[in-house]
Amino acid sequence: MQRRKFSREFKLEAVKLVRERGVAVSQAARDLDLHENVLRKWVREQVADPGSAFPGHGVMKPEQQEIERLRRELARMKAERDILKKAAAYFARDSI
Repeated sequence: MQRRKFSREFKLEAVKLVRERGVAVSQAARDLDLHENVLRKWVREQVADPGSAFPGHGVMKPEQQEIERLRRELARMKAERDILKKAAAYFARDSI
């Protein structure tokens, strides 16, 4: 069984059904052929961050992009540090 994918518009409309029209989550989930927990999660995501909820496949939220950039920078800095440690050890050994 393959995992189903839903568009951002579908998710927004499903959340709108629950939040604005007052349809119960259980009823909306049955009508949309979703699991209740999936719809509840979508509602939580929309409430937590309305502007960037459901960014789409492969698109990261700005916070996630910053975290990824910092991870890459940290890896580069660690590599530079390791090179400098090895060079310092090499030159320290040579001068004795």
